[in-house]
Amino acid sequence: MASLRDPSLTGPHAELHGHGLTLRPWDAASGSDVDTWLRGMRDPEFRRWNTPLRLVTDWASARESLRARAQSATEGTSVSFRVADARTGEALGHIGVNEIKYHLKVARVGYWVLPEARGRGVATGALLLAADWAFAELGLHRLELDHAVGHDVSCRIARRCGFAYEGTLRGAVFQEGRHDAFRDAHLHARLATDPAPDPAAP
Repeated sequence: MASLRDPSLTGPHAELHGHGLTLRPWDAASGSDVDTWLRGMRDPEFRRWNTPLRLVTDWASARESLRARAQSATEGTSVSFRVADARTGEALGHIGVNEIKYHLKVARVGYWVLPEARGRGVATGALLLAADWAFAELGLHRLELDHAVGHDVSCRIARRCGFAYEGTLRGAVFQEGRHDAFRDAHLHARLATDPAPDPAAP
């Protein structure tokens, strides 16, 4: 687990440690960060399940995307973390605490993992870390997570991390590769008052 008393864990420059992972903010000035972001956003499996409003197609758009996320962190509306192996520093993926609404004490989480890092528990560890941080340091009460219907892996990760399935949102997310058609999504959520999840549970 991360030590949530560490002052480095607060604000848009938080750095989280635990579950064999290090989470730190993305750096738009880092060429390697931009390269990793571009690779993740162009990954066919990511694109199968996610259609961002602004597509990332090349290095320039990847850097601009990271700059926008840094601005959102400064404004307090979202925080985006680069997920890396704590021992080697190898980039593994991304997790974000997005659409933060402090007056309602709610936010949404989203994540992706690079192809070579899948099946290693990366998303589970990152989600547990980010959720604990959001509850403890941002003072949030509710975290929501949604994924396109059929994305069974994401569904299992959500449940494993204590995000209970709450229902189906009709036409809530874009169809693959389209901004003019929609598909259903499963909604999961976890409350700060929920029992601590057991990620080892089936």
